[in-house]
Amino acid sequence: MSETTLLHQESSETTASVHYDLNGDVFEPPNYTMQQIRAAIPSHCFHPSTFRSLSYVVRDFALVSILVYIASTYIMLISDVKLRFAAWAAYTVCQGMVGTGIWILAHECGHGAFSKHKWLNNVMGLLMHSFLLVPFHSWRLSHAKHHKGTGNLQRDMVFIPRSRERWISQHKVHNPHGHGWHLVEETPVVTLGKLVFQQLFGFPLYLLINVAGQKYPGSWWVKRSHFYFGGGSYIFDRKDWGDILISDLGIATALATLWAGTKYFGAWNAFVFYIIPYLWVHHWIVALTYLQHTDPSLPHYENSAWTFSRGAAATIDRDFGFIGRHIFHRIIETHVLHHHVSTIPFYYAEEASEAIKKVMGVHYKSDTKTGFLVALWKVARSCRFVEESVKDSGVVFYRNFEGVGKVRPRRLSAKEL
Repeated sequence: MSETTLLHQESSETTASVHYDLNGDVFEPPNYTMQQIRAAIPSHCFHPSTFRSLSYVVRDFALVSILVYIASTYIMLISDVKLRFAAWAAYTVCQGMVGTGIWILAHECGHGAFSKHKWLNNVMGLLMHSFLLVPFHSWRLSHAKHHKGTGNLQRDMVFIPRSRERWISQHKVHNPHGHGWHLVEETPVVTLGKLVFQQLFGFPLYLLINVAGQKYPGSWWVKRSHFYFGGGSYIFDRKDWGDILISDLGIATALATLWAGTKYFGAWNAFVFYIIPYLWVHHWIVALTYLQHTDPSLPHYENSAWTFSRGAAATIDRDFGFIGRHIFHRIIETHVLHHHVSTIPFYYAEEASEAIKKVMGVHYKSDTKTGFLVALWKVARSCRFVEESVKDSGVVFYRNFEGVGKVRPRRLSAKEL
């Protein structure tokens, strides 16, 4: 479809009978069944190998130890200040990537894809996530709800897009005299600032106060926290309090260990050896999650139009080369499969992904041409809010007021501005 036609459709797309994503491509909601998906996957893919999973844990912690040894032994021997700074920067980046791999192995535990033994999944997940200051069971419980409601505007748990109406309302707060704030918000420098904040602080704020999750107007922030195990939680059921308490104790133990290490080795060593790599882990986890669920081609659904298979297909695979496949355990390259069947271990995920593509057909989404970090920038610039492509269909797509993409949002009336 030409851009001229799409621009003409600006005022009529909400009454049309065809869905268009932001790229201008025609979209039809999936109609395949989960039974078809599961039947297409080779049976051995459903059975994790405890030994194989544990071997990756050993490998990743060995990499952590090797990096610490190299940094502590050799970096301080570099006399040139600039070269020493560059060496420390390289260490933190590499250690952050390895830490992200450990985070992903704990993620496998949370889905029961690490081992057929539930107790081992819980023990290993708790140890690995606590090492990274993540409350394992609290995250596991909310993440399970994310999988049960992926792409559902009312039920999903993370990176829920703003509606057009909410976007306008929020920007009237910034600029009560008109609609010009979006001209500021959508400048590259503002986008960059928001991305930096999102990448550094998005995940801890999500754990602490449920940032980027469902909105609970008037709620006390504590009851939106992943650390809260009392009554009236907006995220957890009362029966979950024991698991949440265990997670909190894991975090308390990790913090106490970090504090003791800081006292013994010094604040600077704690900062460069752990804190900065820890922030890199946050960056990668937020980037991965954001780009797996945000793209101009992806729909979201109102509850009335949502099904599990539609939500699972509202994800996208990307490519991060060697790092994605061997350090991040293929979580970027096989995420569509993961949302269809989350209990398949990552080392069978590529084989299972190829199998379900035959069932999904055109509904399988991937972008292996755009560089991962380039995609992060492009998505942040284009995916501002969502609105229906077909009126009252319950199917929404990303739009923006900046003119990025081939489909424009519908014209706003004077009352809406």
